[in-house]
Amino acid sequence: MKTINPWLFIPQPNPQAKFRLFCFPYAGANAFNFRSWAKYLPKDIEFCIVQLPGRANRSKEPLLKDIRSLVKTLAPALLSHLDRPFAFFGHSMGALIAFELTRQLRRLQVPLPIHLFVSGRRAPQMPSFQPHVHSLPTPLFLEKIRRYSGTPEVILQNQELMDLLLPVLRADLQINETYTYKNDFLLDCPISAFGGLQDPEVSLEEMTAWSHLTSNTFNLRMYDGHHFFIQEHTCELLKIVSQDLMSTVRASESIAA
Repeated sequence: MKTINPWLFIPQPNPQAKFRLFCFPYAGANAFNFRSWAKYLPKDIEFCIVQLPGRANRSKEPLLKDIRSLVKTLAPALLSHLDRPFAFFGHSMGALIAFELTRQLRRLQVPLPIHLFVSGRRAPQMPSFQPHVHSLPTPLFLEKIRRYSGTPEVILQNQELMDLLLPVLRADLQINETYTYKNDFLLDCPISAFGGLQDPEVSLEEMTAWSHLTSNTFNLRMYDGHHFFIQEHTCELLKIVSQDLMSTVRASESIAA
């Protein structure tokens, strides 16, 4: 395992890989939460997990609380790793980051992902009618966090761990909750979306709305489970991601021929 730069954690570095899959974690998570995912991917896909400031090995760095600042800072850090075909995958807040980073890369006129994979988040243009959580008093905030079922109870009951995690959760949820969608050109790449059938945070309609953000193909797969359905369906989900990515590559090669 090797950390190439502070923004990336690559569990199984593979300089000979034909493709890269960049993963953007959900609110409160860090890159190490996804380290096991690399074993589910083919050897010709190098799995690169984005590590945001303020957590894990970057815990002493200031947290980012605004999506515009985040992608403007992140884009230059990834440029040297966009030297081969790549795709983005993001869950929940990570899906929003993946989407806005794609638009930021387009503004910079640099290579773009050949496929966008989004999971567990309503389409960016769909408004949220839920009250903000990030600024709630701690007891109410923790109640909301429990509802998401993404943080084990053993961690929620550990005061020392929660003292470290709470600022990260609040900052990440602030990114998600204060986001304002701005109209722009449609993306050119295919979008594959994944949702949980029992997810109380994201409806089928809100997941389907991702289809309006691309001029290319769109696929939606729904899985049994709540907001963190990805934890129970990791192997199956990454198999689909690999298949969709390879289909995109074949389609591109066919057009080029």
